[in-house]
Amino acid sequence: MNPADSLVCWKCGATLKDVPMPLSRLSECLACRAELHVCLQCRFYDPRKPEGCTEERADPPKDKQRANFCDYFEPRASAFRPRDTSAISKAQEELKRLFGKS
Repeated sequence: MNPADSLVCWKCGATLKDVPMPLSRLSECLACRAELHVCLQCRFYDPRKPEGCTEERADPPKDKQRANFCDYFEPRASAFRPRDTSAISKAQEELKRLFGKS
């Protein structure tokens, strides 16, 4: 199995198996058109770190969602994080209850 087959877009979760590898600075998700050579797609990305990067030699850009020229970029398969909609759903249910809608 090709390692690129397990890659998914950091923004929408779509497979990147049809995107040419290695990812270039101009690579985009075929489903949502998100730029892919971004910190959020990189295996070194860690929001708990002060600069958001575990690679000590890298000079991380400020905008983690925009394409960059980082030489240490390595795409990671687990980049997609589904949005937590539980709070939204709970608020919608409370509004329905408040206004008498089922």
